[in-house]
Amino acid sequence: MGGGGLQMSSAENTFTDVSFESGGTRCAAWHFTATADALDGPAGRPVVVMAHGLGGTKDSGLAPFAEKIAAAGMDVLAFDYRGFGDSDGSPRQTVSISGQIDDYRAAMTTAAALPGVDPNRIVLWGVSLSGGHVLTAAAGRDDVCAVVSLTPLVNGAAAGRLAFAHHPVSAIAKSTAAGVRSRMSGLRGGAGVMMPIVGSPGEVAALTLDGSYADYMTIAGPTWRNEIDASIGLELGRLRADKSAKDVRCPVLVQVADFDRSAPPHAAGKAAFTARAEVRHYPCDHFGVWPGQDCFESAVAHQISFLRRHLATPANDEPRQKSSVAAEPVAAG
Repeated sequence: MGGGGLQMSSAENTFTDVSFESGGTRCAAWHFTATADALDGPAGRPVVVMAHGLGGTKDSGLAPFAEKIAAAGMDVLAFDYRGFGDSDGSPRQTVSISGQIDDYRAAMTTAAALPGVDPNRIVLWGVSLSGGHVLTAAAGRDDVCAVVSLTPLVNGAAAGRLAFAHHPVSAIAKSTAAGVRSRMSGLRGGAGVMMPIVGSPGEVAALTLDGSYADYMTIAGPTWRNEIDASIGLELGRLRADKSAKDVRCPVLVQVADFDRSAPPHAAGKAAFTARAEVRHYPCDHFGVWPGQDCFESAVAHQISFLRRHLATPANDEPRQKSSVAAEPVAAG
């Protein structure tokens, strides 16, 4: 772990800038130290490793989640993927699903070595695209104590079908063509073709549903750029994080936005059933669980309640078990 020491303040907490390497490239992260001792154990405090979804950066809405989690007694390590935000790496603004999962794994190693942290109580936290990443990163491992998967995108084919239901075919055709051009350019050693992450309905962008642009702008941070390699559509076509669900050995919380038009709720529900996860439902669209939106307080309260239950005893003192309410949907109230 390197690059630490600089402390910065957000609305409710102080975090420290740290960095770590993933695949030989520096990743930038924020370390929020727990401000309560409710979950302290003989070996230290639990730590939550979190990153953003599609094209997001750590300064784009993650701090309010991290601050509330830290206030409940857990450290948080929020990081930027390689090629995004404050992290190094090229090509910039290009999503690699496997690469981002590797970044999570590298962040876990760093989190386990943070001062005062219990390396046996590591939590993976993801949202949207990273809600799928955390299932894959946790699969088959015994060193992950719990997983929080918020409005997860877990199946590329299901996401494609949902996109056709809510977008004009012409817009999908244009974005797909841009993705093919980008891939071909990359194969020839050229630069990728960029498109906006969010745009207005009918535009060529990754997210163009009504309200998406305004919702994203409310959380967009200084390092966030409204562009992404157009090959994202082709990359998402291969996404099958739901297949990893059966191999996750720790307790899982899956939080579903029932009116989600970006990450298919039914696919998230199936993955939750396979993982024997605890499920929470919210009467909102994809961005309705973010800070400033109607379901944020409920979503983060459910996360903290879930984590308190499963982290109250040090992981190496008691065996961890799946939730007994795994397959039962629970109302948001």
